[in-house]
Order: sequence, then structure tokens, then C-alpha cells
Amino acid sequence: MVAAERHVAGSELLGVTTVETTRPTPSGFVDLHAHSTASDGSRAPADVVAAAKRAGLSAIALTDHDTVAGIDEATHAGLSLGVRVVPGVELSAVEGDIETHILGLHISDTREMEATLVALRDMRRTRAERIVQRLNELGVRIEVAAVLEQAAGGAIGRPHVARAMIAEGWAVDFRDAFDRYLGNGRPAYVPKERLAVVDAIGLIHRAGGLAVLAHPAQGGTRERVEAFVRDGIDGVEVRHPSHSSEDIARLTALVDYFGLVPSGGSDWHGAMDGARTLGTMRVPAEWLARQDGRVQARAA
Repeated sequence: MVAAERHVAGSELLGVTTVETTRPTPSGFVDLHAHSTASDGSRAPADVVAAAKRAGLSAIALTDHDTVAGIDEATHAGLSLGVRVVPGVELSAVEGDIETHILGLHISDTREMEATLVALRDMRRTRAERIVQRLNELGVRIEVAAVLEQAAGGAIGRPHVARAMIAEGWAVDFRDAFDRYLGNGRPAYVPKERLAVVDAIGLIHRAGGLAVLAHPAQGGTRERVEAFVRDGIDGVEVRHPSHSSEDIARLTALVDYFGLVPSGGSDWHGAMDGARTLGTMRVPAEWLARQDGRVQARAA
């Protein structure tokens, strides 16, 4: 597809008109993993795109957790700023007992996806309520209303609970909140109900997107990636702040071996500095071009 704009089908269900700008030959660097206030990021979708512009990026993917609500705002900001916005989502899934995140990139039809995502967001609220209950039992007196205020209508996650704890003086910072209460295995931790990996991949494919294994790090072994290939995965997030240079080399080799597409991004949530600052992963635009090619081949 070489048109300057692509109007995404199914957006009427969301009450928005989603547009993805496309470029036959992307240039420079891109960031294909970023979050906004539509989930647990600290910047509005339009502000995420503006930050991408300031960082000198030619494209950015908005990949909020279990929601596509921010895509319309981001896309229209991208049109005005000259930054391509790739419609995306990050789904929480399970592979056996292992939590696995799957990025859906280049989504073009959100109708079925949104119905499933509504159910996932309802699960997120139930989980937040259970976390607050456990915190109360531990003597941390915060209310669900304070967590909802931090979420501001976005998909609720543990970072919103942490922000409520910090705001009310129950934790010094995020690390303190997670280390003492919210992290895996800590006293107030409550596991999420999630999609099976194969179901997450199928959901993304039915929405016209590419399914990308997110930040596999040490879990990205040949055997594990091969299992994802059997489930229909399209790509692997090669560049991510949690990956060492050795991880990147190994994952690049696996992408090439299995004929997948590479992806990468900062997993930005709004930080001003640090390893997860927008654009720090220096993801080449050529990787986005390879993804475009796979999308076009599937459509043909």
C-alpha cells in the first residue's frame, strides 16, 4: 500500500476515525512500543506523538495495554506533526503458566478486538479492587476511587495503584510500592486473568495486524520462539531496554532463521530520562518497512 493515508475499518464502533499514515520508504529511526494515558502511561496520546517528533523519530507505534482508545488522538496528532503513527496494542497473555506479552502492530479493524478488550479491562478493574482489598488488610488505607482517579479512564494497572499509594504517602516511589507490596510474590500481588497466547495472536490477525512477541529477553530461546511460530507469531521485539547486546544478537539470529520480522521500542511510559526514554533503542526504520511488506503480503 502506497497511499498517504489508510482509513481503518471498524473504527465506527469506537466512535473514532482511525487513520494510519504510510510511507513507502521509511527513514531514520522509529519506536514501535510506547504507552499513553489510555493505559498506564503518563502522557496523553497526542503528547506521545509530540515527544516522538522532538526525539527526531519518523514513526511511532502506540501500544497501550489492552486498549486501542488512544489511537485516534495519536493518529491525528501524527498527521499534523508529520510523524507516522502505527496503530497498536499490547495484550497480556499466558503460555502455560508464563506471563507473555504480545504486541499487535498495524491493526486495521478493531471491531472484534474491542469487544474482547472491554472484557479484559473489566478484569483489570476487578484485579485492582482485589489489590486494594489486600492492601487494606495490610494496613495500607487507600480506596479504589483513588486508583480510578489515577487511571483517569484508562485501562487500570498496578502503576495506578502505586501512584495512589505514593500520592497518599503509603510509598516513597514506584520501586518502593512494587518492592514492598505490588511486585510478583509480594503481599498485595494479584495475578491477572489473561488470554492464551494463541488466542491473542488470532485476535490480532483478525484485526489485520502483526503479532509480535514483546521483550522476550532470556526467555527468547530457539525452542520457545519456535513454539510461537507454530502459534502464528509474525515477529519478535529484538530491541528493548531489558535486552543486553547478547540478547539482541541472539534474537536477531532467531528472527532471520524463522523468517520473522524484527521490531523494537523503548516501552515508553513517559519518563524524561533513563533506559526507557522514547527513541533510545534506535530502531531502524528499515524494520518498519519489513513489517509493512509482511502486512501487504498478507493482504494480497
